[in-house]
Order: sequence, then structure tokens, then C-alpha cells
Amino acid sequence: MKTVKAQERFDEPVTATVLEQAIERGRNRRGKGLHATAVQYLPKLESLLIGFVDFSAVALPVKNYPELAQLSRAELDHLALGFGGSALCLDERDLHVSIAGLVSASKPLMEMAATVIAARNGSRSSAAKTQASRENGQKGGRPRKLAATG
Repeated sequence: MKTVKAQERFDEPVTATVLEQAIERGRNRRGKGLHATAVQYLPKLESLLIGFVDFSAVALPVKNYPELAQLSRAELDHLALGFGGSALCLDERDLHVSIAGLVSASKPLMEMAATVIAARNGSRSSAAKTQASRENGQKGGRPRKLAATG
């Protein structure tokens, strides 16, 4: 798991221009990346349920993550979302854990993601694929398989 140290920021006066630039940066980031909307500890499963805006969710077993396994039940219940829904935070412990990092640490989830991405990329059509398909169609299409005679 990658640890990211918080950056120190200098004090910048907030002017109307600076505020508008910050709002624009926020608009540009919206829809990009991972943004969870809910987190809940499920004691029966000993897992964290992380929900997203489309009501999909992923359950992550606490024991699989050293950062989370050391937390008490009360601390797990107090986890909150931070950094625009991209991290789990527990202020009492100064804990900030990337949700993408948690998901990427799960081999089955990463294998599923790779399969989904491959399927999506395989169904994409490019200008080159379209042209090749037209040319093959003009030649009569894909050759038929010949039955093996034995």
C-alpha cells in the first residue's frame, strides 16, 4: 500500500478569481476517478461496504488490510469518506487510506476489473476496424470453416 504524505500549503488569499478557479477545477474533476458516497462496517461479514453514486458497492474484508485490521469495532464504525470520496479517513488515528489502493490490493477484484476492461476495449470500434470490416465484406465476408473429413 502506498503512503502519501500531506502537502503543506502556503496561505493564499481567497479572491473572487481564486475561488472561481477552484470551482472550475472541481467541475473538471467531477466524474473522473473513484468517488465513493457511503461507507459502512458490516460486523457479520467483518467487511467494509463502500457504496458509489449508482448504488453499486464493494465489500472489502477488514482482515485483508493491515491498516484496517488493527482498528477496533468502534473505529471501524467511525470511518468516514474523505478527499472527495476517494479515501477512507479516521481522524482520531490520522488515518487516510485510498479506496483505489484498497481495491487494487485485492487480486480477485483486479482480475475482474481486467476482464471487464478487456471486454469493453474489445467491443470498441475504430476507423481502421470499420474499414477492414467493409473490405472483408466486399470479399464475401469471413471464410466458412470447412468440415474435417476423415
